Parts: sequence; C-alpha cells; structure tokens
Amino acid sequence: MEIRQLGPAADLEVEVDLTRRAFGPVTEAGRADRLADAREAAAGGRYLAAFDGPQPVAVAMFHDMRQWWHGRAVRMAGVGGVKVAPEQRGRGIGRALMTELLRVIADRGYPLSVLYPATAPLYRSLGWELGGGLYRAVIAARSLASLLPADGPAQPLQDPPGLRRAGPGDAGEVIGIIGAVHESARHCGPATYDAATVRRRWLSDENLFCYLAADGFLAYGWHEGHDEMSVRVALAGSAETTRALWSTVGSHAPLARQVRAVVGPDDPVAWLTREPDVRLVSRWSWMMRVVDAPAAIAARGFPAAAGLAVGLRIDDAQLPANAGHWTLEVSGGKGELTRAAPQVPPGAPARLGARGFAALYAGVPMATLRRAGLAAGGGPSADEALDTAFAGQAFLLDSF
Repeated sequence: MEIRQLGPAADLEVEVDLTRRAFGPVTEAGRADRLADAREAAAGGRYLAAFDGPQPVAVAMFHDMRQWWHGRAVRMAGVGGVKVAPEQRGRGIGRALMTELLRVIADRGYPLSVLYPATAPLYRSLGWELGGGLYRAVIAARSLASLLPADGPAQPLQDPPGLRRAGPGDAGEVIGIIGAVHESARHCGPATYDAATVRRRWLSDENLFCYLAADGFLAYGWHEGHDEMSVRVALAGSAETTRALWSTVGSHAPLARQVRAVVGPDDPVAWLTREPDVRLVSRWSWMMRVVDAPAAIAARGFPAAAGLAVGLRIDDAQLPANAGHWTLEVSGGKGELTRAAPQVPPGAPARLGARGFAALYAGVPMATLRRAGLAAGGGPSADEALDTAFAGQAFLLDSF
C-alpha cells in the first residue's frame, strides 16, 4: 500500500465514488460541493489517498482553518472526507492514512486539528478526543416576529442597524466581522474558513440570503420547501444588530412555521423570545487533537483573571515532541508551556495523554477527565486552577 498526496491535476472523481460507497447517495449539488472541496484541498497539498494498485482505495483531506479559543484565533486543520472503500476495510488502511495525515498536519505547523467522527475508536487511538458540539435549534417562527424589548429603563428610539445584502465580493469583510464577534464574546471552538471557501459556500449560493451589518452577519434560506427557514449563520456583536438579524428571519413568520438554526449553546436568541421557544434539538459531537502543544497554548486566549503555574506530564506516542514534563504558566490572558525537569517525587505533576490534553484544552473539567481515566497525578488545587484557565463550553457553527 502506498499513501501519497493527490494534486489538482489528478482525477478527483474518486472523491464522489468513495463518498457514495461510504456515506450514501450523493445529489448533484452535493457532488459539486464534494469536488470543489477536493480540488481546493488538492491545490493546497491537503488531499491524501491510499493506493493498493492503480486506483485509490481511501482518501482524506483537511481544510486550512482558524479556530477561536477564548477570543483568540489558532491555526487549525479541519479533517474531513475520510473514506475507505468497503471491500478494503479491516486491513488497517484507515489507520495508516490517518497516521500519515497527522504527520502532514504536524509538518505544516498546525497547533490543532478537529474532525467530526463517523467512528471514534480509530481517531481516539491517534490522540483525538471529544471536545465540543455543533448545536441545532428549532424556534417557532412566530416567536421571532415580535421580540422582547430591552430590559431596564426605557431606551430612546434608535434607527435600526443598517443591513445590506452581501455578495461574493464581501468575503473578506464577512471573515473580519465573524472574527470580531468571536473575539469580543471570548468564544471557544468556532472556526472560520478562508475567503475562497466563504465565497463559495455562502456568498455565491443563490439559495442563501446573506446580509451584513457593521458588526454582524446573517446567512439563511428556505428549508426544503416554504414552511420552514434554515439559519446557517447569525452572529452579531451588539444587542441592536442581534435583534435586527433575528427580526429579519422572523419576518417570514406569516408563511414559515418554524426556523431551524445552527447556534451556540448560549446564543442570545434564547433571551429574545417572549416564551422559551428556542429548543436545542441535537448536538453533533466533534473531536480535537493538540498537534503542537507549546504553540497551541501560546496562541489561544485565557481568562484575564486566571493565574497559574503547574507541572504537567504529557504522554503522546504519535507526536513525541509533545511528550514529557512541562510547566504550564498562565497570566494576563496568555499562556506558555515550557520544558521542565521531571518532578520529585514522581507523580507530582498532573499526567495526561494526548486525548486527555485535547479534552482539557477544550474545557472538559479535570474531575470529568479523572473519572474517565484520562488524567492522573496532580491534586485538587492544580485541578481547580486548570479548570479556571481552560473554562468554556466549546462549540462549532459549521461542519466540514
């Protein structure tokens, strides 16, 4: 078996063929999207295939993304489209392909990687672990047609924020506005694409209605007919723009019965409706891996009030550069992971494997990690300090 990168000149129809065999029928629109993703990944050297003979029997790709952690963007490789031909399964091809993909991701200098697992054991064996969720909500359209007024003293009437239709030429502005919202809200988990992908996935889709404000972005459309709406993105940095975006969706209430929306677990829309009509109906779990531990700590944000200096021991068989004894220091909203001598007595530092360190990075409490067998050593005071530093409910707003 040989694993190698496929370039843009390769026959990428294998992407569609293996998608059908691995995940089910592919529509014409889905086919176009799959091929577009494959072409972009191949052009960037991010599309790998495993060969057993002349034809590829497995493929995988990763997207060049930025993921926000406590309001700071970290480079992230978003793994997607991992597929093995049915007749080739059970031979270790998937593991070999993912091992090589992880090596490429590390060589490219990505601190983090995220994926949505179709099956978790393979990815866990290579250091990925559950980090957060993609949340979908259902909202009665009538609830968005008349939102609650702002609380407190009566506010003077203000002109609503100016919304304008967004088109392909606005990709850079869209990315900037979304990033500013994630930064100001100190979000953990959501990711942003490059301009070409934003242009193709959102702004060039005639079935998505995209709007821009100075501090917000909305992308929504009809959901499989004319009695439901689907919100892909609704992000704003102020109360006025938040209200304007959701009111735009709510303007369809005379015809639409309900709205399906991808939202964060604490999206402000739940505090705008008169009744508790925002129901989180699904959570699609995603997994993450810390690829470069010192870079991942240095790049992310931390709570400004958090301060700690604790010893860690990390075990990472796949990426030995992450393994060993470290000192983690956090202060002033920034963190640093530096090499340290082994502690005496042995076992004094908190000990984490690649999976445990990934889950901690994503905000999973140390008590949970200990009960799951993903953390050992250390003590209560270090656990509390780590929980404070990494606190956050991680979520994504898009799949890949």
